[in-house]
Amino acid sequence: MALPSASEKRFTIFALVLQALFLVFFGVFTDYQQPQARPSTDPNATAPSSNGIDSLYPLWQDVHSMMFIGFGFLMAFLRRYGYSSVGLNFFLGALVLQWATLVLGFFKDEYDENIQLTSDNLLTADFAAAAVMISFGAVLGKVSVLQLLVMAFMEIMFFAVNEAVGVKYLKAEDVGGSIFVHTFGAYFGIAMSRTLSSMSRQVRHGGGSSKEGSVYRSDLFAMLGTIVLWLYWPSFNAALKLGDERHRAVINTYYSLSACTVVTFCLASLFTKNHKFDMVLVQNATLAGGVAVGASANFLIQPWAALVIGSVASFVSVFGYLALQPYLQRAIKLHDTCGVHNLHGMPGVLGAIAGIAATATISTGDYGNSLFLVYPAMAPKNASDPDLIMLRSLGYDISTGEGRSRTQQAAFQFAALAVTLGISIVGGVITGLCMRLNCLFPPDDCEEDLFEDAIHWEVNPGAPDTTMEDEAPSRRDSDGQEVRYRATLQQQ
Repeated sequence: MALPSASEKRFTIFALVLQALFLVFFGVFTDYQQPQARPSTDPNATAPSSNGIDSLYPLWQDVHSMMFIGFGFLMAFLRRYGYSSVGLNFFLGALVLQWATLVLGFFKDEYDENIQLTSDNLLTADFAAAAVMISFGAVLGKVSVLQLLVMAFMEIMFFAVNEAVGVKYLKAEDVGGSIFVHTFGAYFGIAMSRTLSSMSRQVRHGGGSSKEGSVYRSDLFAMLGTIVLWLYWPSFNAALKLGDERHRAVINTYYSLSACTVVTFCLASLFTKNHKFDMVLVQNATLAGGVAVGASANFLIQPWAALVIGSVASFVSVFGYLALQPYLQRAIKLHDTCGVHNLHGMPGVLGAIAGIAATATISTGDYGNSLFLVYPAMAPKNASDPDLIMLRSLGYDISTGEGRSRTQQAAFQFAALAVTLGISIVGGVITGLCMRLNCLFPPDDCEEDLFEDAIHWEVNPGAPDTTMEDEAPSRRDSDGQEVRYRATLQQQ
């Protein structure tokens, strides 16, 4: 049996130390929330307390499946990096769920002596994991496992700070994470990727690597990830809300995704080189509608507006894959393996803009008595306000707010987007600089160390796709020559 290398030893030590620290932190700082997750000690109690798990669990399980099946298989397009795409996504997800529970718990308003755990903590930890997995896509195949550990550990801290600023202080509304999850994760990832690429010729090597392409079989696995994400995205955008807000979020996401998919197929047929459907676009741009409608999913935007948002998101994402991504790689050496800027970054910004527009143009009469539930910061400041007293007398659980007008709330929505862009980019640069440390064993500046499962996994030499000649690539040009790299879209 071969002895483990220095890199493998260090990874084992680092990961076990982190897990041991999580165990200690959970023992010291966490507990079941009372009375939701603890049995009642009241001798007069006749039934278990209601904790909401029955209504939340199906939606949370959908989101959980998106994290581990959807994202994992979506990134499995690389012909010799499938084990790592799915497996390391699995590992990072399990790590981040624990770390995010702790960090986000410390930032909660109600944190006192410990973190009171409920089913809501499971959901918010999954949202944090989504941001990390988006960033992972930007550097897929170009970093070591130790570097990924550092990325996940540091990103969650920046994520928690950004969310605290946006939600607690700016009181921005972003039910589907267009701003706090997708925009943050994408720009954190591409800032990190650009910082890493400046250390060597990694971009030039990665951009020309024959292993950065897909084969027929790997594209089918990636398509499986697309379908899982597409089916469960309404749950992602609706899980944080209840009642009519959840109802609207499901409906709006459903139709935004549908429109986005139809338009993507049309654009792929129209603008690709041979006017045929393209798996790169179908796997990714079809999901942009779910990203873009997230910030306004629970608003009264009307189903036709959801269709518009999904259609525009498709245009933005397809433009990114066909034109902008190749340009950025040539102009500023920005290498983005999965194109997260096109699927999450630009559609996330589009979603934020849609949310700002929806907020600035709301008609208070349309929301009736639920306006202050949708926009808590617009509730009156004074508890003696007649409107607030009247709503409370009708049974609405509404707290005092900031007394904002719709224009002021829209301005705070914009501020949340600006802050998110700033924190994500600065955080990505700082994290990228830390990941450049030699002690983290960054891949050597050679093609053999990039986009290669055999660096970290036991791979059967006789298995399909372990040699470059074993299977024809899934995409060929008009002369029948191999299209080695997905970014041949830049030629189209």
